[in-house]
Amino acid sequence: MEARNYYEILGAGEDASEPELERLYKRLARQHHPDRGGDAEEMKAINEAYRVLGNEFTRSAYDSRRKRAVDTANVIVPPAPPLPMLIPNTVLGRFMVALFTLMGGLVFLFLVSVVYLRFMWPIFLIAVLVVLFGVWKLHEAIVVTRKTVAHTNVLHRWVWAQELAFWCFVGIGVYIIYIIITAM
Repeated sequence: MEARNYYEILGAGEDASEPELERLYKRLARQHHPDRGGDAEEMKAINEAYRVLGNEFTRSAYDSRRKRAVDTANVIVPPAPPLPMLIPNTVLGRFMVALFTLMGGLVFLFLVSVVYLRFMWPIFLIAVLVVLFGVWKLHEAIVVTRKTVAHTNVLHRWVWAQELAFWCFVGIGVYIIYIIITAM
């Protein structure tokens, strides 16, 4: 919780004398007193500020607490530099993420199928979902690659053929994985 700035509430500088603080308090009390149509909450804040700053002992304790809070905040909260990305958000980076996800999902799938027991079907389902996520990321990388190259590039021609080839490879891969898993 942030502490209130009593100097700001009274409109005084930090080097204000006690008579000056009293004069400012009385002027604000006349303006904001609830009997004269002022706000009761604002009057409570003004009274609290004068109660702390009007006494030299409480004022010195308040000043030391504020100075410590400012010093601590400056030491503890330096501006944080942005974290470097492990894999950059480029075409190559997208392909790397997709292939890592796909390969990790396949390894996970094969491990689960080797040690498969009846109660492990949720883990097997998670492995399948990871593989499908890898396929989706790979397709997304291909689409982003197509969008980032110049329009005169050969990748912009025959998009339907590229999609057909991709999904054929995915289908063949699924069939090969099915054959390997059933042979285990």
